[in-house]
Amino acid sequence: MLSTVFSAGLFGIDGYIVTVECNSQSKIPSFELVGLPDLAVKEAKERVRTACENSGFRFPAMSLTLNLAPADRRKEGSALDTAILLSILRCGGIIRHEVDFSDKCFMGELSLSGNLRSVRGILCMCAAAKDAGIKEFYAPSENAAEAAAVEGITVYAVNSVKQLVEHLNGISPLTPVKYEPHSSDSQIGAFGIDFSDVRGQAMAKRAMEIAAAGGHNILLIGPPGTGKSMLAKRLPTILPPMTFGEAIETTKIYSVSGTLPENVSLLSTRPFRSPHHTMSVISLVGGGTNPLPGEVSLSHNGVLFLDELPEFPKAVTDALRQPIEDRRVTITRAQGRVTYPCSFMLVAAMNPCRCGYFGHPTRKCTCGEGDVKRYVSKISGPMLDRIDIQIELPSLSYEEINQADAKPETSAQIRERVCAAREFSRRRLGNNSKIFCNAQLSAADIAKYCKTTDSASLLLKAAYDKMGMSVRGYDRIMRVARTIADLDQSEIIDAKHVAEAIQYRSLDKKYWG
Repeated sequence: MLSTVFSAGLFGIDGYIVTVECNSQSKIPSFELVGLPDLAVKEAKERVRTACENSGFRFPAMSLTLNLAPADRRKEGSALDTAILLSILRCGGIIRHEVDFSDKCFMGELSLSGNLRSVRGILCMCAAAKDAGIKEFYAPSENAAEAAAVEGITVYAVNSVKQLVEHLNGISPLTPVKYEPHSSDSQIGAFGIDFSDVRGQAMAKRAMEIAAAGGHNILLIGPPGTGKSMLAKRLPTILPPMTFGEAIETTKIYSVSGTLPENVSLLSTRPFRSPHHTMSVISLVGGGTNPLPGEVSLSHNGVLFLDELPEFPKAVTDALRQPIEDRRVTITRAQGRVTYPCSFMLVAAMNPCRCGYFGHPTRKCTCGEGDVKRYVSKISGPMLDRIDIQIELPSLSYEEINQADAKPETSAQIRERVCAAREFSRRRLGNNSKIFCNAQLSAADIAKYCKTTDSASLLLKAAYDKMGMSVRGYDRIMRVARTIADLDQSEIIDAKHVAEAIQYRSLDKKYWG
C-alpha cells in the first residue's frame, strides 16, 4: 500500500512542501528512509518507532520504504517526524484509509513519549503550505499561535500523536486556533524608556528625528557620557509602528533563527540589535554550515546599533557595506544560495579618539595627533560614505543639565511628527510603491521626487564642489533633504532643507580630513 502525507521544509526564510511517501509490503520487517535526509532526519526512524509504541499503537511489522520528495533537495531537522509517523500509521490501518490527506500538512518533532515538540521556522512553513493550496495545518501546541498569523489556512494545535490520530479518525475533533491580532501601538509603553529622559542635546535629538522619519543611517560622535547610547536605545520609541506585512517578514527571520521570544506569535515592535564589538563577520551577516540569519537580518525593519564603532574589526565594518546598499544578503554554500532580507537603520556611536576627549573644552586629550588619525581611520571612507547623517554630541554644562523650566519632548510627540512625515512621503510615492522610506530612494527616484528650488540647487552645487563629494554622498544629501522637507510638509526642497542636510555631512572633514 502507498500512503502520501504532506509536510514542509525550510530554505532560508522560505518554506517548501515536502511529500512523505510510504510504501508498505508484507515482507520481512524493515524501515528504509530515502530522499536525501540529513542525520537528524535519519534518526527519525528510532523516534518514530518509539513514539508510536508509547502512544499505544502497534508499529506495523512490514517492509516500509519512505521517500521524502523532492528527492534532490536535502532535508534537515526534525520537523518531518510527525508526517513520517502518520504515513506509517495509515499504511498500518491505524488511521482510516478514507481520511483525505490531500489538503493537510503536518509538522512537529516527536518525543519518545509521543508528544509533539516545537520546531523553528513554523511561520515560514505555514505560509508555504497556504501558497501550495493546503487548507489545514497541524503544528505543535507551542508553535500553533505563530502559525495562526497566516491568513487563509486553518491551524490546529497538537499535543500528542494519540490526540492527532483521534482527531483524524473523527473520535475527538480538535478546535482550530484563532489568531488574535495585537495593535503595535499597544507596545509603545513597553519600552520603558523615553526621549524625555535625555537632557540637552537638542541638535542630536533633531538628527534622530530626521533619521527616523527617513530611515537614514546615523553616526553619533562625542566624548564619553554625552548620551550617544541613550539616544540610540530610544530610537525605536519614535519609529512608526510596523505594518502587518513587515511584522510577518520580521517574525519569519526570528522563527527561522530560533530566536522568537516565548509566547510571542508575531513581533509587533521593531527589533533593536546591539551586538558586542568582538563579533565575527559570520555572526554579523549570517552563515554557518546550514546558513542562519546574522545580526543584519535580525535587525530587519528595525535598528542595528554598533557602539564603539572603531573597536569592531575592520573586516566586520566593511562587511556592512553591501547589505546597507542592497538591503539583502546572500550566503553561498555548496548546497545552494540563501538570501535573507536586511533592511535596517544603522546607528553607530564612537568617541572622537581612544581616550575619548579630543576637542573636549575642559578635559585634556592624552592622544597624539597620529593616535587620533589612526583611531578614526579604522572607519573606511566607503563605509563612512554610506552613513547619511553624522552628528557631534558636545559635553553639557551644568546649566544645560539642570534646566528647571525645560519641558523635554516625549517619544510620543516626536513619533507623531515622524509618522506624519512618513505618511506625507507615502502619498507622494503612491500606495503601490515598494519604497517605505526616503533612505530607499534610488538615483532615478531622487531625480523624480526630489525637486529643488533654484536657491537650493545653487547651494548644493557649491557644497558639492567645496566638499569634494562622491555621487553617493550627493544622493544621500538629497535623500536627507527630502526627509527634512517632508517633516515640514513641503513638496519642494528649499535651501534651508539642503543647508541642514549638508550640516549633517560635515564631520568627515573634521575627523577624517
